[in-house]
Amino acid sequence: MLNTGTKKRVLSIILGGGKGTRLFPLTKVRSKPAVPFGGKFRIVDIPISNCINSGYKRIYLLTQFNSYSLHMHIANSYNFDRFSHGFVEILAAEQTLEHSSWYEGTADAVRKNFLHFKPQNPTHYIILSGDQLYRMNLKAFMDSHMQSGADVTIATTAVSREAATGFGIMKIDSENRIIEFMEKPAHNLNIDDWKIPNESRGSLPPEKEYLASMGIYIFNAPVMEDMLDNDMTDFGKEIIPAAIKTKKINSYIFDGYWEDIGTIKSFYDANINLTENVPRFNIYDEDDPIYTHTPNLPPSKINWADINSTITAEGCIITESRLNHCIIGVRSIIETGCNLNSVIVMGADFYENENAKKNNTRQGRPHIGIGRNCRIARTIIDKNARIGDNCSINVSGNTYEDGDHGSFYSADGIIVIPKSSVIPSGTVI
Repeated sequence: MLNTGTKKRVLSIILGGGKGTRLFPLTKVRSKPAVPFGGKFRIVDIPISNCINSGYKRIYLLTQFNSYSLHMHIANSYNFDRFSHGFVEILAAEQTLEHSSWYEGTADAVRKNFLHFKPQNPTHYIILSGDQLYRMNLKAFMDSHMQSGADVTIATTAVSREAATGFGIMKIDSENRIIEFMEKPAHNLNIDDWKIPNESRGSLPPEKEYLASMGIYIFNAPVMEDMLDNDMTDFGKEIIPAAIKTKKINSYIFDGYWEDIGTIKSFYDANINLTENVPRFNIYDEDDPIYTHTPNLPPSKINWADINSTITAEGCIITESRLNHCIIGVRSIIETGCNLNSVIVMGADFYENENAKKNNTRQGRPHIGIGRNCRIARTIIDKNARIGDNCSINVSGNTYEDGDHGSFYSADGIIVIPKSSVIPSGTVI
C-alpha cells in the first residue's frame, strides 16, 4: 500500500490502438479516437476532458492505426501553458531495439511504453478507453482507490443478466474487493451467486444485479510494472484475472451514464440521443466542459428552415429544409428542399470556393454537402461527402445486408456514406 500522504504523480493513459473494425467505414481513413462525435467533437475528446476536468493533465494516447488525423487534432486542440506541466501526447507503435512488433493488446501497448512513462516517476497510472461515452470524476475514483488501500481499482457499472453476456463480470465481497472474474457468461449459465452484495448496491436500479468491467483502471505504479513483467497482452482477459488471487483489486461502482460506442449502431444511437430534450450524455455542462479544437468559423446561417431537436455546429448554411433529430457537423451545406430525419452529417474540412464549384459543374460532380430536394433518414454522412440533387437515402423501404454496397455501407439498418464519397444526383438507396 502506498503512503496516502505522498504527493501523487498520476499519468493518464488512453488506449486507442485498435483497428476499430466495428466502426468501419468511419475508421477507414482515421483511427477510432479521431471519429467525429456530436457535431464538433472527436471521440477522444471525451476521455481527455474527463482527465482535465479531474485535474489530471499528464495524458498519453496510445495508437497505431490511421493516426494522422488524430495527431493533427491533438496538436491543434491541447496546448497547455508551461506552468501547468500538462500535456497530451500520442505514442504510436514504434520499433525499438527491445520491441519490433506492433501493439498486440492493451497491456502490451502499455508495456512497450514504459520507457516513456518511468522517467516521470509516476505513483499511479489511470488506464482509460478511447471509445466510451461517459462523465466520471476521476479524482473521486482516485480517492476511493487510495482510501481502500487497493493495488488496483477497476471502474465497474451495473448491468442486467441479459446484458452481462457481453462483458467481463466481477464478483465482489461486502468490502468491494473483487474475488472472481468471468468473461462474457453464457445465457444458460447460473451466476446468481455473482450478484452485487446488498451492502454495495446503493441506489442502483433493481434490474441491474451484476457488475461489468468498464475497462477503466487505476494501478499503483510499482504494481502495474510488476503485473506487466510477463508476455500477457490484454488487461481484461489476462492481466486482471491472473492477479485477482495475488493482488488486492477493488471495484469502484460507477452509477452514471456510460456507453461503449464501438459499433456503428451504438455510435449512431449515442449521437442521436444528444438531440433529445434531456439527453443521457450532457454536453452543456459549463463546470465540466468537453474540450476540443475550436476552429475560427462563422456562426451557422439558417435560411427559412424548419429545424426541430437538432444540433448544429459552427459554419453551416441550411436553406429552406426540414431537419428533425439530426446532428449537423461543421461547415455543413444543406441546399433547398431537403428533408432529413435522424441523420448525422459530419460536415466538411473546408469550404469550396467558386472556382472549385465551377470545376465541379464541368465534371458533373456534386458540390460538397447535400444538394437540393434530398430525402434522407437514419443515415451517417461522413466528412466531405458529396450528395447530388434529388437523392433518396434510407427512405424507400429497401433493406440491405450489413456490409459494403459500393457507394455506401449498411449496419443494423443504418446507412453510412463514407468520407469523401460522391453520390450522383437522383440516386436512390
